[in-house]
Amino acid sequence: MATHPDEDPARDRATGAAAQADVPALRAALAGRRFDAVVIGASAGGVGALLEILPALPAGYDRAVVAALHLPAGRQSQLAEVFRVRMALPVAEAQDKQPVDAGHVYFAGADYHLSIETDQTFSLSCEAPLHFARPAIDFLMTSAADAYGPRLLGILLTGANQDGAAGLAAIHRRGGMTVVQDPAEAAAPTMPREAIRLDRPDLILPLAAIRALLLMLT
Repeated sequence: MATHPDEDPARDRATGAAAQADVPALRAALAGRRFDAVVIGASAGGVGALLEILPALPAGYDRAVVAALHLPAGRQSQLAEVFRVRMALPVAEAQDKQPVDAGHVYFAGADYHLSIETDQTFSLSCEAPLHFARPAIDFLMTSAADAYGPRLLGILLTGANQDGAAGLAAIHRRGGMTVVQDPAEAAAPTMPREAIRLDRPDLILPLAAIRALLLMLT
């Protein structure tokens, strides 16, 4: 279907997100804060959750976004391809030694843990699975906390085990902001509940409000 010149699907999604979120509360949470990167973790139900969030990000978004989802071993990930055709930002699978560039979206590939070094480049490793997963969310989040400190926003979405809870707590300890999807909305609530149990996050939000929060960073 053709789009009218005055129509902007990304803008319309952003407007819808704002309408469903407590915008003043989100702005208050962000007051005085600046983020260079966003790391996102998810497992069961995570692709659908990310499809509710990431396609709304506009061209020119000036933060790096890095996502780790649990993937089946022995199969190539198609996540970059799935999201590339739906987004205005460049989307790629993270590669070893690659710089983490602002304005790009990166996905962890299958069968490797993804970390971010202190020089803000990616590192892939073949260490044993953690929480039965490789890539494990805790690897990404803990390393990103060391790389970015208080200029990191960590988001944990739906999932069926405790992976990501310790990583999100590490982000909190280093002064970053932590956000957890509302377990009542999550397709698999175990992961958000474990994160909340281990270390109370800064915000517990439904997907629409998480989308609105990310758009406020522009």
